[in-house]
Amino acid sequence: MKIIRFIQALYLSKRVFYALAIIAVFFLFSYWFHLFYPLGWLCTLVLSTALLIDIIALFRPKNALKADRLLPEKFSNSDLNTIPVSITNKYPFKIHIRAIDEIPVQFQKRDFSKEVEVEGHSVARFEYELRPVERGNYIFGKLNLYVNTRWNLAVRRYTFKKDQQVKVYPSFIQMKKYAFLAIDNKLSQHGLKKIRRIGHTMEFEQIKEYVTGDDVRTINWKATAKAANLMVNQYQDEKSQPIYSLIDASRVMKMPFNKLTLLDYAINSTLAFSNVALKKGDKTGLLTFSNGIQNHLAASSKKTHINTILEVLYNINTRFLDSDYGRLYAEVKRKITHRSLLLLYTNFEHISALKRQLPYLKALSKKHVLVVIFFENTEIKNLIDKPAENTPEIYHKTIAQKMDYDKKLMVKELEKNGIQTVLTSPEDLTVNTINKYLEIKARGIL
Repeated sequence: MKIIRFIQALYLSKRVFYALAIIAVFFLFSYWFHLFYPLGWLCTLVLSTALLIDIIALFRPKNALKADRLLPEKFSNSDLNTIPVSITNKYPFKIHIRAIDEIPVQFQKRDFSKEVEVEGHSVARFEYELRPVERGNYIFGKLNLYVNTRWNLAVRRYTFKKDQQVKVYPSFIQMKKYAFLAIDNKLSQHGLKKIRRIGHTMEFEQIKEYVTGDDVRTINWKATAKAANLMVNQYQDEKSQPIYSLIDASRVMKMPFNKLTLLDYAINSTLAFSNVALKKGDKTGLLTFSNGIQNHLAASSKKTHINTILEVLYNINTRFLDSDYGRLYAEVKRKITHRSLLLLYTNFEHISALKRQLPYLKALSKKHVLVVIFFENTEIKNLIDKPAENTPEIYHKTIAQKMDYDKKLMVKELEKNGIQTVLTSPEDLTVNTINKYLEIKARGIL
């Protein structure tokens, strides 16, 4: 068994084969020039001796190399996730390592390798990044290290960390990125808007001294007279308002953008938005549907509720069938009894598709504040912006303009029926959704 393991771990470098090729040429030329014959044997002896010394140097020490792939507990979907690797060299000399990690099959990447040099009796670290585009369980295979000395004749293979698993969750990195929205003075960052409040559809919090920048309309004259200083009423957003994210998991959400489906964009946005709403003190809930109701999570304002939302979003599975808005309406009518903000993530490619579902959307908007969030086709936008150079391209551009016009008609149709809309590109989905939420809060619509 030891011999088999030794043979399996031993590789010869290209340098050895180049040397053997040169020796073969020497023996070939010795047929005509006898001087090359002893020279060929001399080179063979030198190569064999050097190779033997190199093999002994690599294989004689036991456990001369240790490596550790430091996987995080979970990956964030659609984001770059860092995987650090630590290598401990117990050899007394400097070694060169080519690391080949067997990354999960979902990445379809078979050419990953990393070159690193490690001094004797020292530790080296390197890291690489992976961007998953699917939720689920990812399995890492072996971490293979191919080690050679400076002679680079023999190569020894080490294997570590077989079959490590990591779960890919909805983008919690994006969630943390937008968590600052709970702090008012940072709303203008990352494309998020500060929206002027209209009136005082907010809860009274306290009376405080006036400072520059306070709204003069909030001056409390009675308190001012008593304190002999200008005093103002301080308000806070009305809290504990129920907000539900309704995610359409039907076939219309299967369309990919930058390798990520529209469904996963909606899932990532829901997680980030729900975290912001919870930090604002509102209740957040979740409902997913396709040809039937898949998940229904009641709205809650508990601090731990975001973890529950994360788990539900992680476990969303769908066969991308046609959506049944009738069942959605029945579920909302039966289980969401209080007036709520409903954010419906879906997609309509044709005005006729919208009109089929419009009666259900109008019914939902009678009791609740409904926001229909759907997607621009960015490929069509690019086609419209590209100059047409021949007749087929003119036809393609005309069709693209018609489809883009249909999207704008959908917005008009929904707004005409009192339904708020967000038409957005997939990459701007989270920002535009949070902006709409802040607008509704500021306007006191809910």
